[in-house]
Amino acid sequence: MTVVSLRIDNQEDQLIKEYAKANNISVSALFRNAVLEKIEDEIDLSLYNQAMSEHKENPQSISFEDMLKELAD
Repeated sequence: MTVVSLRIDNQEDQLIKEYAKANNISVSALFRNAVLEKIEDEIDLSLYNQAMSEHKENPQSISFEDMLKELAD
């Protein structure tokens, strides 16, 4: 397992520790979850932008009913 160090001031340290305690998680888990969530958000945004770009190049639409049929198959 890798250890990562981080420099924060005392006020930030206290805030982070209080937040972790209030949510019943370790500071390590808090940082890990926050970083991974940020990465996932950026991946999702990138995929959205790519899909929108492709849609603009080749716009297609489908009715809600047809979408339900397609999902049911």
